[in-house]
Formats: sequence, structure tokens, C-alpha cells
Amino acid sequence: MTITKLLIANRGEIACRVIKTAKRMGMATVAVYSDADKEALHVRMADEAVHIGASPVKDSYLRIDRIIAACKQTGAEAVHPGYGFLSENAPFAAALEQEGIIFVGPPPKAIEAMGDKITSKKLAAEAGVSTVPGHMGLIEDAEHAVKIARSVGYPVMIKASAGGGGKGMRIAWNDAEAREGFERSKSEAASSFGDDHIFIEKFVTEPRHIEIQLIADAHGNVFYLHERECSIQRRNQKVIEEAPSPFLDEATRKAMGEQAVALARAVGYRSAGTVEFIVDRDKKFYFLEMNTRLQVEHPVTELITGLDLVELMLRVANGEQLPLNQSQVQRHGWAIESRLYAEDPYRNFLPSTGRLTRYRPPEESAGDDLVVRNDTGVFEGGEISTFYDPMIAKLCIWAPTRLAAIDAMGLALDSFEVEGVGNNLPFLSTVMEQQRFRDGRLTTGYIAEEFPEGFAGAELNDMHHFDVSAAAALLMARREQRRGGTEAESRWHVQVGDRAETVVLHQKGLESVVDLGWRSEAAHLHWQPGDNLARIDWSGGRHAVLKVNPTTSGFRIRYRGADLTIVVLRPHIAQYLKHMPVKVPPDMSRFLLCPMPGQVVRIDVAEGDVVEDGQTLAVVEAMKMENVLKAEKRARVTKVHVVPGAVLAVDQVMIEFEAA
Repeated sequence: MTITKLLIANRGEIACRVIKTAKRMGMATVAVYSDADKEALHVRMADEAVHIGASPVKDSYLRIDRIIAACKQTGAEAVHPGYGFLSENAPFAAALEQEGIIFVGPPPKAIEAMGDKITSKKLAAEAGVSTVPGHMGLIEDAEHAVKIARSVGYPVMIKASAGGGGKGMRIAWNDAEAREGFERSKSEAASSFGDDHIFIEKFVTEPRHIEIQLIADAHGNVFYLHERECSIQRRNQKVIEEAPSPFLDEATRKAMGEQAVALARAVGYRSAGTVEFIVDRDKKFYFLEMNTRLQVEHPVTELITGLDLVELMLRVANGEQLPLNQSQVQRHGWAIESRLYAEDPYRNFLPSTGRLTRYRPPEESAGDDLVVRNDTGVFEGGEISTFYDPMIAKLCIWAPTRLAAIDAMGLALDSFEVEGVGNNLPFLSTVMEQQRFRDGRLTTGYIAEEFPEGFAGAELNDMHHFDVSAAAALLMARREQRRGGTEAESRWHVQVGDRAETVVLHQKGLESVVDLGWRSEAAHLHWQPGDNLARIDWSGGRHAVLKVNPTTSGFRIRYRGADLTIVVLRPHIAQYLKHMPVKVPPDMSRFLLCPMPGQVVRIDVAEGDVVEDGQTLAVVEAMKMENVLKAEKRARVTKVHVVPGAVLAVDQVMIEFEAA
């Protein structure tokens, strides 16, 4: 059967991504949508759309019967599952097969074998793939988990057998964490996957998360498309990925690729798939899991190989032979992906919901020295709901070298406008500027190690401080020009936090020479009052893009991960700043505030209880992840404002305390 009409059993950016390739290949496309996604971008892009149920995934995107009914209603011969939802669900693939509908993915038996992490590790070991020490059998309860953890040796990783996306996964360093990790992982696994089986394995210290992309057809061809480095994670969820890895040498790359291919052959695999490895500091690698689907981070592989993985999946599903072999797989340049999430990095990356009041990605482009790609499933005015993953977009950059790709990513992130929901743009920008990241010294503990107290915004180096101070003066001078004033030379007092500068501007036609005393540079400002972005072309060939919002006495400027309120005044007015009173924020330390929009799973304290530092107070679920809220000091509970099952807004008061 040749596929002429394709149904995409997914939503968001991956549904849009699949639709683009399917249309380019001449296929008609069918979207499915829930109540919450009635106006979604993937619905608008598809040729047809079918409503499949209410907003919760169990009532829509996880309903196999409704997906099949949509295929029959529209005449779709094939289904692409994207990732998440039913993408690694063997019964779904089998049900499609029984109905004569093509599943764009591997055979049900391969999904079943690799989808269970316990079974997959046993098969991997039999196929000669290096595996991590651990316990793959049934774990009876929390005390049994502690006994196993002790035998394996702390630290250990507690994981859902049917898990993925970081859900149902905890690291335990001691008995107490093993008990709590087992309970939380088991609960999350049941909620997210309908399967609460848990296993425990050794946690590799200083680990890197490196994965091998595979493609296989039904004619016996299996080969790998090099690797991706996915070490920068938070809550075991990838945030920044790149290809190739800055750590691997050719021998290790080849060995990992060949083991991945051996595993794929052992399970009769076809279509796109990924074998994930943990790699230690000595380049010893251990099998982690196999994802029997397209990965979120697949664009970086596409950018370095020039291959369209969705197209290859569709050709394999059509029964075609892959159009190349291992020796023909090329690798050019470097690609980086930044995952833009609706989550607040200033609140420990907790999810954020709301309407995108402004959404303006950088312009996509494809040149010999730079490619800018943005995979997205949202639009300005759309809503980020509590029902689904909080991903907004995947910003991808390709350049000839790693540092060129990093620099281009920094500029693109500065140019990305997102308003209305908390988002991790400042964090992504900050990482691009860190020397450790630029040196490629990565581990899966990167975020915890680099931000041990949480993310509080970037600290500007001298060059970036020059950029924002100069920009603030240039912007104020441009505002003054609009009011009718033009000066060949002007002086400005610029206050950035505790650091004050006197900035002198010399106007020379369209350019201005900016002098801070310790550095002077010519600049061409591209900005008019009312613009949200200001671009500065510096004489040395540098470029800066800053997000700009006017304030009463200056500007709010966001640049390279820093969010700054900058005072810009004439020097004779600035002398009175020292007399201005400082506003003191209210003391909220006696309240437990809900840190994210979510639902209360459990309250562990009652009025009158005395709690100790580190004691669990409550568990709140958001975006299918359970978040444990703990006491920060000894105190007495005076009032509990919420009950299990309550749906809370961010900063809603949950519990009140007094000194104990």
C-alpha cells in the first residue's frame, strides 16, 4: 500500500513537524485534536481535522479506538504517532495493523521488547551491548527498594519500567531518598503510563547522556546516523542537545553505533529509533534504554546529516528500501537545539500556564554558514494549558563549528520574543555564555552543579555590561531625538544594579561613538521608540540584540540571560538618586505558597503540627510530574488552606506557620 493520506496521532510542534514533511511528499494530512486544542496550530496546518475527545489525554490522545475511528472516517491509510502519547504503545501498533492501517514506526514486538526497560536491558546484554549494574526484577515495596539500593550501592537511579520524558524517575543517595523515590516514581508511573513497575540501577557519577540515532527498513538495512549529546537536563528532562558530541572520539562513536545497530537487529527493528547510553568520564558507555520512536531532539541529527528523518520513516512505512548505507552517512558542522519551555527558571523551572500575548521567533533561514530552524506548535494569542507538556518551541542552529553555533544560538535567543507565560529563555541564554558549556565539559548534573542555589539570572561580564550600558544611553538619546532634541555630544548617568557609569555619546551621522571611559566603540542602533527589539551593530563586527521596554526613568532590558531595570538620567538629575527611599518587599516566610499551577495530591501535615527543616508538607502534581514541597525551617502549622484534589494557582497560599 502506498500512503496517500497520513493521520498524525499527536499534537503541538511534533504534529506540525510531521505535517510539513508529509505535505512536501505529496501526502494529504489529518490532524486529531482535543477540546483544548480546537484552535491549535497543527489543526490549522492539516488538510483535515477530527475531534477525538476532552482535554485530558486519557480522554483524547490516548484513546486508541478514537484514533482508529478517525482513520476510518477520513480514509487515512497510515498513522504517524510523533513522540509521547501512543508512540511507544505496542497494543496501539497492533490494533492499527489488525485494521489494515500502517503504523509509521517499528513492529509491535520490537516496541514491546524495548518499551519495557527491564526486558530491554536483558535483551541488550544478550546482544552484546554494555549495560549498567542493577536490579531488573520485581520490587515489592519501599523497604525492598532500600535493600536493593544498598546491594547495588548508592547512588542509585529509581526508574519506571514503562517510563520516558523524565517521569517516574528519581536519584537516591541514601535510604530515606530511596523510600521516597520509590513511592513517588511508582505513583508517577501509574499516573503517566498506567504501569507502576519500578526498577533500580547504579547511578553513574559524572555521567554524560549520549544517544545514537538509528534508521532501519524491512529489507535488512540498519545503520546509525551518529550521536547526539543530551547531557544538560533538569528533572531528567533534556533542555539543550547538540550533534555531534564534543566528548566522543571516532573509536567510541563507532563502537556505540555498532552496538546500537546490533541491538536493533536483535529485535527485528525498523523505522527510526534511538539507543541511549550513559557515558562516564573515561568514555566507558552503558546501555540506558531504546526509544522506539522519533526523538524530540531529532532536528540536530537532520542538520548535521542533511537527512529528513520523518521522510525516511514514511518511506520505510511504505515498504521502500533506504536510499543510502552506513558509508554514505555524512556528518557536517555542528547543530544545537534549545528547548523553549513554558516554565519559570526563577522558580526552579516549575511549569507556567497562560496565554502567549507575544510570540515572535527569530526568522528561519538556511545559508552556507548558518541555519536557523524553529520547530513550534504555538502561535501568538494561543494558550499554554495545564493538560500537556509545556514545550513552546525547539530553536535549532547549525554552523560549521561548535563555537559558531553557540554564538549564533545566543543571538537567536536574544531575538526570540515570548510574553504572557514564564519561560526558560533567560536560562538558555545564560548557558550559552558559560565557559564550561563552551568548553564542552558537560554532565547530566550540569544544572545542579552550575546553579546549586537555583537560577537567579545571568551575571554580566564586562563586555555585556558595556553592551547594556551603551544600549541604555543610545536608546535614551534616540527617545530625546524624537522629542525634538539633537546633540552632537551628550552625557548620561546609567545605573545597572549597583554599578553606575557615565556614558558619553558622540553622534557621527548614523553612527554614535560610545565612550564609557574604560572602553569606547562605534555603534549603529537599529531601533525606534515602540520597538520591542533593539539591534546594535558594533564597529568590531559584533552584533547585539536586546529586548527593550521603557520605564519611567529608563528601560527594562533583557540580554544574554539578564533581566535588568536600568536607570538613565542626565548627570545633574542623577545626583539626587541617593535621596530616594528603597521599597522593602513584604515578608512571606510564614506562608507555603503553591510554586506552580497544579493539583494537590497529598497534604502531610495538620494544624498544630510542628514541622522540621526538610520535612515533607505536601505533594502537588503539575504537567504529570509530582512535586514534593518541604519545610525550610522548624515551625508550627497554624492553618491549612487547601485539601487534596484542590486545583491551585501559582502563589496561592497553602499553609500558614508561626515560630515553634
